[in-house]
Amino acid sequence: MVIWNIALLIIGPGPMAPAVVPVERITVSLAMANKLTAAAISSCRAIRREAVVAVVDRGGNLIALQRGDDIGPHNTLAAQRKAFTALSTKTSTGELAGRAAADPASRNLVTVPELLLLGGGLPLVVDGDVAGGIGVAGSGGAANDELCAKGAITKVLGSLNPIQSLPKRIP
Repeated sequence: MVIWNIALLIIGPGPMAPAVVPVERITVSLAMANKLTAAAISSCRAIRREAVVAVVDRGGNLIALQRGDDIGPHNTLAAQRKAFTALSTKTSTGELAGRAAADPASRNLVTVPELLLLGGGLPLVVDGDVAGGIGVAGSGGAANDELCAKGAITKVLGSLNPIQSLPKRIP
């Protein structure tokens, strides 16, 4: 009887065992991604520009891509990398580019091949959580690219959600 009780104590979970529960996260659906890409193309056309727009989900997977007319082929990859960078860093790519230029500690970000530190990528913040990223490229410069991305977020999500940037320096 004593051996049996010891075996239960060793094998059985104790009162301090952590609960195993699934993690629920918001991510970008195909429907949302399609609305965002269409809205970004529309925002670019409103300023008489064409562009490529990419939307990635919270895992960095490409969900939707739209390419305007007569856009250079390199912009397709640029839009996808901007979306990935904004998602991954939880920061606008324009802000990240500025930080890398001004802060010696951040300059090494340009050496990470998956990241593109060029304006036009924004994280998609839903209920305070980064659910994905949008990247725009080819509209005639980083300022135009970012304007088109902001226009899409405002149109689809109702307002430009505050972008939760990483702190300038990690304490």
